[in-house]
Amino acid sequence: MEESEQALLQQVHELVERERTLREHLADPHDRARITDRDALHHVEEELDQCWDLLRQRRALQAVHRDPDAAQVRPVVQVENYLPRPEGGR
Repeated sequence: MEESEQALLQQVHELVERERTLREHLADPHDRARITDRDALHHVEEELDQCWDLLRQRRALQAVHRDPDAAQVRPVVQVENYLPRPEGGR
């Protein structure tokens, strides 16, 4: 695994940990920062989606023997509105 993919996976790991912590805080009915935590959680979820999308792009480029560094972070609106193809679709 190359260095930039390792860095991306490390970022995913950190975001997943942050997401877990925020979800724990949101589960606590006595936490006064719940509104702020909801906003932060939403942002973390968007960042995670972008990271996973970038990782998929990099791996797809590698699979066809192209430069994985050509992959780029796509805007949240594009990543969030992505709809997978139906089963068997091309």
